[in-house]
Amino acid sequence: MEVQVFGVKKSADTRSALRFFAERRIKVHFVDLTERPASRGELIRFVQRFGVEGVLDRASARFAQLGLAAAGYSPERWIERLVEEPLLLRMPLVRHQQHLTVGADQATWRAWIGR
Repeated sequence: MEVQVFGVKKSADTRSALRFFAERRIKVHFVDLTERPASRGELIRFVQRFGVEGVLDRASARFAQLGLAAAGYSPERWIERLVEEPLLLRMPLVRHQQHLTVGADQATWRAWIGR
């Protein structure tokens, strides 16, 4: 089994996800969004599953810094902003094959590994 985790090392939820999989000896491909943003196609996959509001972190410091509270962007424009500003994402984004989660979702991760 192998999972892909998108996040930043400063995020407690991202560190928790990495620790969860490491403790179970599951191979993790970690993508640090401060070093390399997620591709547009990858973000679209998460947006199709959870919607823009599901992946957008309106409580993040970066959201407030950019003054996006009144932004009335279309879903396509939000995807562009998320590619440009990955710190606007709820973290971590976790993918295992075709299964996706946003945020710390240990119950779903346990179901993936059957434990």
